[in-house]
Amino acid sequence: MASSYSNSPCAACKFLRRKCNQDCIFAPYFPPEEPHKFANVHKIFGASNVSKILNEVLPHQREDTVNSLAYEAEARIKDPVYGCVGAISVLQRQLLKLQKELDATNADLIRLNHQGSSSLGLGHVHSDGFFNCPSNLSNDSCGDS
Repeated sequence: MASSYSNSPCAACKFLRRKCNQDCIFAPYFPPEEPHKFANVHKIFGASNVSKILNEVLPHQREDTVNSLAYEAEARIKDPVYGCVGAISVLQRQLLKLQKELDATNADLIRLNHQGSSSLGLGHVHSDGFFNCPSNLSNDSCGDS
């Protein structure tokens, strides 16, 4: 859990201006030192809905639930239309761009490697793992005896 109950009211109770009890559903997940976390979640989901969600979720899943709500709330505040989906879309576009760059770089490396080995008269390793001895080397130099 994020925080244990203390004398100071949790961020939720402080924001809602109510007394924070020992059985407060918000206290373990919205510590007093993180008031923005509850403010964002409250702005997007509402305190009543968050309370209902937390009561329906198993206790060992509540921290992950609150973290997900907080992440979605922050994303929704930054991008009111798309929220997390907008961030995912941006990351997917970046991933596609980087994959294309990587593919192009790998193609360049293969091309340069092939050009370098042919211009130096070096042999070629076949896909079956056998090495062809270049014509400018004797069979003795290639390990054939």
